[in-house]
Amino acid sequence: MVTPEIQQRVVQLRQQLHKANYAYYVLDKPIMEDSIYDQLYRELQDIESQHPSLIIPDSPTQRVGDKPASQFISVPHNIPLYSLENAFNLDELKKWQERWKRHYTVSNDEKIDYVCELKIDGSALALTYENGLLTRGVTRGDGKTGEDITQNVRTIRSIPLKFPLDNPPIIVEIRGEAFLPLDEFDRLNLERKKAEESLFANPRNAAAGTLRQLDPKVVSKRRLQFFAYTLHLPQNNPLNSQWESLEWLKNQGFFVNPHRQLCPSLKAVADYFRHWETARHDLPYMTDGVVVKLNSYRLQEQLGFTQKFPRWAIALKYPAEEAPTRVKEIIVNVGRTGAVTPMAIMEPVHLGGTIVQRATLHNRDRLAELDIRVGDTVIIRKAGEIIPEVLRVLPELRPPNSEPYEMPSHCPECDSVLVRPMGEAVTRCVNSSCPAILRGSLVHWASRDALDIRGLGEKIVILLVNNGLVKSIADLYYLTPENLMVLDRMGQKSADNLITAIANSKQQPWSRVLYGLGIRYVGSVTAKLLTDNFPTVEQLSQASIASLASVYGVGEEIAQSVFDWFKITENITLVQRLEDAGLQLKTLSSPVEEKPSTSKQFLGKTFVITGTLPTLKRSEAKALIEKSGGKVTGSVSGKTDYLLVGEEAGSKLEKAQSLGVKLLSEQELLNLIESND
Repeated sequence: MVTPEIQQRVVQLRQQLHKANYAYYVLDKPIMEDSIYDQLYRELQDIESQHPSLIIPDSPTQRVGDKPASQFISVPHNIPLYSLENAFNLDELKKWQERWKRHYTVSNDEKIDYVCELKIDGSALALTYENGLLTRGVTRGDGKTGEDITQNVRTIRSIPLKFPLDNPPIIVEIRGEAFLPLDEFDRLNLERKKAEESLFANPRNAAAGTLRQLDPKVVSKRRLQFFAYTLHLPQNNPLNSQWESLEWLKNQGFFVNPHRQLCPSLKAVADYFRHWETARHDLPYMTDGVVVKLNSYRLQEQLGFTQKFPRWAIALKYPAEEAPTRVKEIIVNVGRTGAVTPMAIMEPVHLGGTIVQRATLHNRDRLAELDIRVGDTVIIRKAGEIIPEVLRVLPELRPPNSEPYEMPSHCPECDSVLVRPMGEAVTRCVNSSCPAILRGSLVHWASRDALDIRGLGEKIVILLVNNGLVKSIADLYYLTPENLMVLDRMGQKSADNLITAIANSKQQPWSRVLYGLGIRYVGSVTAKLLTDNFPTVEQLSQASIASLASVYGVGEEIAQSVFDWFKITENITLVQRLEDAGLQLKTLSSPVEEKPSTSKQFLGKTFVITGTLPTLKRSEAKALIEKSGGKVTGSVSGKTDYLLVGEEAGSKLEKAQSLGVKLLSEQELLNLIESND
């Protein structure tokens, strides 16, 4: 019987999985680790298996992947890219063998062997060769269609541009995995750190992001590699097995994983899996499991496919990496919003390629659930490249006379009473003068997406606060080089540079200032939405909750937070001091908007703008178009003449392409305007 609770759980699981799929496949910004996704997916799969009436066509279990991103042209795959069924232990591997044997009777004298290959943590590609030449490279996409990224694929040096054969096949398709070696991943992140750019979360994310770069020169510099693992030849394929295909690929100059193994039995497969569970940590690339395939093509053809998976292959995945260590101390960290987060300080342990000494304990409820104490032996987990967390405590190894840990009742930074707001799991310090909140607020204010003050990092912020030079964000704008000279290792030149950087930040637009204020729930995108609708701080501070919530993309929770923030006297004082210091607290008329133009070359033409433009704001681009006689609308239709396209273009680009709307870059727009001025 399908109960309301089961129906509600199915809806919740589908929403979570769809959201994770979109973040992973479309945005290249994973929001959950693979082990959690697999757990949710299998729970949904089990419920649908028990209650087939709940299965719907758009359930995550009924599809291979998700939509490809829209920056590149979507093309159909010549042959669908099926995903692999997952197994998470050797018992499940044995059950897989039992399942495929139900579809094929093995004779007593028949030899069944398997090919084992390491499952590389990267991005799948489908390569097409015609008459020996590479003609197309396509991402996996949703398995039926993918993105044509041929120019980027050609930059990967381990992918041959031409077969060495004198008489190559007329057409051949090769599947494989593009990946970033660990040393290259470290080099790339080091460069991004020096440039103060956001770091890639893990090599897989970096590989996916690299392949989707619009400039092939950027792709070339990142030195991706490619392991070939599947071969599709015409119907007269002379090869009889997966192992022969791998050897053929190797002979044609493809990079084939050197650790592949032909296994005569499932026991040999199990031995291979156990060996690489630890040996994989010495590899120069990331791998999270083993792909097991029946070797014989004849057998593969007879077994065929389910709706989603080949019956003749399976991915045997390793569990999320875990390690034991001992808790030396439990501390709490106070963030810029006042959130008090308990942390375990542990004996150093090697985990996921790094040395881990700290792990989050999340909140008071998690503390109580774990009953973690100083001296406890704990198991910590780090699936992928996430913040380590304590998975469980081993109470049998607990030292005698240990004391349960209690969250402090007062803030460790300012001694104010800590509170736990109704309906929240987080304990907070609500003293706006707390040094920890001030430090966090200053670091956020100076961050790249806010006021972008170069040189004002966490170490300088700590010195400023500890020396009493800054007690508010506004105090930054009243500092002098002489003030800074009292700080350790701060010379005249460094002091002058920092004061100049602070002064330059006064030119940042109103939207960045609003984001920099650190109002709860107001991110950089929300700040832009608010300042577009409330062009002055006076208008925003006096807006009602209803008018704030009416802004598309804001909603009641954000509206309430903004409304409450402007009702606090100290915040109004801060805003006034920032205005007195010369910061931009209103949307200024742009020089671009004020530039006269007599040209009307866009008269009668309709434009739509999508994505983030390199130098112009949308309002500036709109003003330019309108001054040239054009009209800007919000949605693409058959009446749209031009789509102005920036970075991270959305669904408007895909629709415009389907309607044959002419696409313009910012530079092409400016060239058109200048040529008619």
